[in-house]
Amino acid sequence: MQTSAVTASAIQPHAIALLRVSLGIMAFAHGLLKVFVFTLPGTVSYFESLGLPGFMAYLTIIGELGGGLALILGIYTRWVSLAMIPLLIGATSVHLGNGWLFSNTGGGWEFPLFWTVALLVQAGLGGGSVIINRRVR
Repeated sequence: MQTSAVTASAIQPHAIALLRVSLGIMAFAHGLLKVFVFTLPGTVSYFESLGLPGFMAYLTIIGELGGGLALILGIYTRWVSLAMIPLLIGATSVHLGNGWLFSNTGGGWEFPLFWTVALLVQAGLGGGSVIINRRVR
């Protein structure tokens, strides 16, 4: 019994880091998608078609690229995770009318909602192992 508890506590920081890096890669990739595939003007137009001001597209891209990079590197993981939640709540609300499944036309809301919850979990867990700023306790 003692051995499994030691093993679990040794593995846990690495599992937390895996979640953090995965969330960071996803965010960074979504930011790059908006820049290089949809293009900046295309992303701005899409935001405006939703009734949002165009500058929100730039804030979203900066949030995804900067937040994603910060998560990958383990910089202020809790704060970055919490700061990214409004972006994902916005994405969830945009996809609400498309149904549950993200494979639906226009993408449903299951993926952005799950991503929101995963960021909340990450904020609760912290950065795990292999981070740049380790808080001394």
